[in-house]
Amino acid sequence: MNISIEQIETLLLVAAIVAMVARLFKIPYTVGLVLAGIALAFLPFIPDIHLTKDLIFTIFLPPLIYEAALYIHWQELRRELPVILTLATVGVLLSGAVTAVGMHYLAQWDWQSAILFGILIAATDPVSVIATFKEARVHGRLRLLVEAESLFNDSAAAIAFSIALVFAMGGSITIFGTLQSLIVTILGGIVCGGLIAGGVLFLAGRTDDHLVEITLTTVAAYGSFLLAEHFHVSGVLASLVAGLLTGNIGSLGSITDKGRDAVESFWEFIAFVVNSLIFMLIGIREAHRDFTNLIIPIIIAIFIVLAGRAVAVYPLSVLFSRSRLKIQTSHQHILFWGGLRGALALALALGLPPEIAHREMIITVAFGVVAFSIVVQGLTVIPLLRKLKEIL
Repeated sequence: MNISIEQIETLLLVAAIVAMVARLFKIPYTVGLVLAGIALAFLPFIPDIHLTKDLIFTIFLPPLIYEAALYIHWQELRRELPVILTLATVGVLLSGAVTAVGMHYLAQWDWQSAILFGILIAATDPVSVIATFKEARVHGRLRLLVEAESLFNDSAAAIAFSIALVFAMGGSITIFGTLQSLIVTILGGIVCGGLIAGGVLFLAGRTDDHLVEITLTTVAAYGSFLLAEHFHVSGVLASLVAGLLTGNIGSLGSITDKGRDAVESFWEFIAFVVNSLIFMLIGIREAHRDFTNLIIPIIIAIFIVLAGRAVAVYPLSVLFSRSRLKIQTSHQHILFWGGLRGALALALALGLPPEIAHREMIITVAFGVVAFSIVVQGLTVIPLLRKLKEIL
């Protein structure tokens, strides 16, 4: 990526102005950033920025996953875990299957391309979802369900995508091998996140310097992700576990009260900066991509992806209708329409090997669906929340 510190400063200045304007006109900040990125793409001083899988996964995703997990209370999460895990696993597979079948029969895609696209677009994106719900000031069970699902279904989508990629490249897939890979990836991510978080909390308990404590949480966010990726297990899950442990165990005394306030302020700022950069870069890349030749597949994909999300939310919610975990109808509607797609789908699409057939077609359609999700769903999810009386 050819980008200088001056250009980063320019992007951050634009982000600050967009935040002010978005609040003035009462539009979602993330939508304003994407639109600003599209406008910036036509200015001469903006570099040719290559939005890559490594940039999204290694630089942007770990701090955003970690920051979101910091504020999830374990007791609340444990109570809702059956719902969250069902939506994040079975829901992802159902959504991916519906999308793959739809793209095969309606868009006339071959099965390999349809399956790859179905899986990479199935998971709701934590970057988009969490940014939108924070801005809307949603609290309580609804926010926990939506945000936690988006965090957990990343790992499910990434694992399913790796299996689909092996299939698309002609590799052999067995049930035993798939289960073994699944178990290793999940347990490996949990262990890596736990080890790094444990080490960080051990050190944090031996200092009252809030600057050291901030530094240690930064190590936890990136160190857990990088360690997991080094061993080819789930980096996203590792950062999630590290955030959960730091946010919950740390509150028992490993991090001082002054340090906790400083850590929360620091991570709020980091989330703002990373969100600003990622959504503007998405806008810049959207502006440079030619959608004209694939407009019909993009329209088909948008409707099929929405159908897949509906199949993932409404039938699975029925499973809990007679239990204490019953999901309100209004919450189901928001889980459906608030299931935004964003950076995660683009990272998986951009990470497709060059030898994959129809790679550029898959990437372009993924960009089209993400653009619709961020702009159209992003603009309407807050009015929907108001209509359903979830916010004032």
